[in-house]
Amino acid sequence: MTDIQSSSGSGLDEAQMQMQPPPPGTFVDREELIQHVGDFAVSQGYVVTIKQSKRDRVVVLGCDRGGVYRNRKKADEETSAERKRRKRSGSRLTNCPFEAVGKKDDGLWVLTIKNGTHNHEPLKDITEHPSARRFSESEIVLIKEMTEAGLKPRQILKRLRQSNPELLSTPKHVYNVKAKLRQGNMTGRYLMKNVNVQMIKFDLYELHALDEPNLCISSLLRAPFFGGTWEHIFMMYISHLNLYNITSSFDLVEEHLRNFKSLRPEKSAGRDKHLSIAEPSWRQRYPMRVPNFIGGRLVNSQSFASIDVINPATQQVVSQVPLTTNEEFRAAVFAAKRAFPQWRDTPITTRQRIMFKFQELIRRDIDKLAMSITTEHGKTLKDAHGDVLRGLEVVEHACGLASLQIGEFVSNISSGIDTYSIREPLGVCAGICPFEFPAMIPLWIFPIAVTCGNTFILKPSEKDPGDCQMIPGGASVMLAELAMEAGLPNGVLNIVHGTNEIINGICDDDDIKAISFVGPNVVGAYVYARASAKGKRTQSNIGTKNHAVVMPDASVGATINALVAAGFGGAGQKCMALNMAVFVGGLGPWEEKLVEHARALKVTSGTEPDAELGPVISKQEKERIITLIQTGVESGAKLVLDGRNIVVAGYENGNFIGPTILSDVTVNMECYKEDIFGPVLLCMQADSIEEAINIVNGNKYSNGASIFTTSGVAARKFQTEVEVGQVGINVPISVPLPFSSFISAKPSFAGDVNFDGKAGIQFYTQVKTVTQQWRDLVSDDSSSHLLPSS
Repeated sequence: MTDIQSSSGSGLDEAQMQMQPPPPGTFVDREELIQHVGDFAVSQGYVVTIKQSKRDRVVVLGCDRGGVYRNRKKADEETSAERKRRKRSGSRLTNCPFEAVGKKDDGLWVLTIKNGTHNHEPLKDITEHPSARRFSESEIVLIKEMTEAGLKPRQILKRLRQSNPELLSTPKHVYNVKAKLRQGNMTGRYLMKNVNVQMIKFDLYELHALDEPNLCISSLLRAPFFGGTWEHIFMMYISHLNLYNITSSFDLVEEHLRNFKSLRPEKSAGRDKHLSIAEPSWRQRYPMRVPNFIGGRLVNSQSFASIDVINPATQQVVSQVPLTTNEEFRAAVFAAKRAFPQWRDTPITTRQRIMFKFQELIRRDIDKLAMSITTEHGKTLKDAHGDVLRGLEVVEHACGLASLQIGEFVSNISSGIDTYSIREPLGVCAGICPFEFPAMIPLWIFPIAVTCGNTFILKPSEKDPGDCQMIPGGASVMLAELAMEAGLPNGVLNIVHGTNEIINGICDDDDIKAISFVGPNVVGAYVYARASAKGKRTQSNIGTKNHAVVMPDASVGATINALVAAGFGGAGQKCMALNMAVFVGGLGPWEEKLVEHARALKVTSGTEPDAELGPVISKQEKERIITLIQTGVESGAKLVLDGRNIVVAGYENGNFIGPTILSDVTVNMECYKEDIFGPVLLCMQADSIEEAINIVNGNKYSNGASIFTTSGVAARKFQTEVEVGQVGINVPISVPLPFSSFISAKPSFAGDVNFDGKAGIQFYTQVKTVTQQWRDLVSDDSSSHLLPSS
């Protein structure tokens, strides 16, 4: 194939303008950078190839115009200078000035465009380019394995085309590859390459499709680029068979594994470093380091700083959270930004199907998720299951989002003119999560955001990001991996860990269009102010002081059970805990039974099967809660039940606080003003329902409030006059299902639009109004240029 003839004049200038250079960005590894440039180039009508490469430092990509291959034969009586000049003039790479440079900096690859111009027209048909006849790296590996199995080139080509019908290569190309393999010329370029697990899985599927189980296992076990234990190999192989509904005997697989294990040569200490089997660096540490999740893969942070994640029941360090570098954060944002155009154009029905699969996978792994949450957070397994299930409700709601995004249409608003509105995604969005619900709050946020067509950056709490020893990545990262398994494309969901610097980066980054925050008051107010100043759409749920008003006519048994469950469940560490009880008419008739039920709660590690109340998240939180209890006592409150000095057998070092009840609390006490966020129930008294309502309305936090009564009149009065976002009548925690949205009133909420439900869709989308006219227009009809009017 000869070079494409360049046209002259404006035609060529226009063609050059059509071929845009790829957007610069930051990438996790070299292969991702090359793939990004290559995919973008094909969309623009040109092909890139590696021009220069120093594998661990720099790669230079040039435009491959598809010209004639240079003649490698040395001419008679040709000097070295003439030979260099001839090679340079005949090179396909120097015909076009385009050049992109990728350099490794602080563990990440940064792409810059040195020259983004071209001197030729775009290719009309990429398949005509010589690159279309090249084998992929996975196909090179298959050729090697099939050659070793005794297959001829035509047989190899026939089988390759079964999995890739578009393959344009000929038997001659297979002969050339075999020759290079014999000479060892392709070892460094192809066979020593670190191929990711997804490519390995694809190769497995190809080989099984060819009905070659022996060759399949041989390819897997002999591949020098594969790393992992025999258990990893076996489980990946079996899970892959299940993924594609391929039936195979487990005994047969085990037999093949044993056979090939015995045949596999031992590695020497001096062998090429590319052949060494190594697990990811975040797995090699003890305690394991929680990886970031960027561009669809787990990535170990290059940061030297980290925070220990401690099991609150044992004080054992279960993992470490890296303080993600700014470059890594930018890589995550760029991955989300790069994935947005294609994800936005993905049909809503396809996005819904991914959510259907996602909720199925969450149900499959709910026990693993719950155990991860309990190990890091401390809540009981029952509470951890509830954590996941409440988040799962939002995923289920996202499965039917299409009908909720329907716009409005008005026909003939003027003569022959219609107008309609549509909802479009914003772009890259972000979520900042607290520690109390490691699964529920991330699931509150990102399923709605991504189903609306956005891409997402999630920052979990540094206190419980994931138990890497038990489940790689824990709740947040495990949810991300399940989303990927469900079909979420690379880059749509990303996870970065850190503290203040990452929060500031999320607030300041111009590519992030919207932020959802749940957490402490001071941080929430800061995030709202800083992000709003940058023009971002922001929602911030802060402050938790929920009141229960108990009327004298309330059902004793049901009310006591509700107060104990809602006041002490999850060790009181949840945003809708009922930590304030206002007894109209006095506490006297209720005190004895309330103390009896609270004292009966089983306090132990959340992993114990009979646990009803686990530890608080950290020693610092325990000390803060104990200090607030003591200030209440010193201010005149009565300590009805004291859980401060509880000792749990077998978990003596745990952060345990038993159920604690303070009575005679007043609105001026520090323990009432501050959010205790622990297993402490504050009891107040009121003479009337009006006084009780005034107490609720006088508190600066307005998350939710409940009333317990058998009087419809009292319930209606409370419902009308109380100034909170969530109202419960004879229910302890007034958190609605996702289709009706989670609402908080100011100042417990900062922002204009709340979470999930219809409000969540409004937050993660923007309305676009289109006015159109399709009637035949007369060129001299001046009325066609007038604004629509009735």
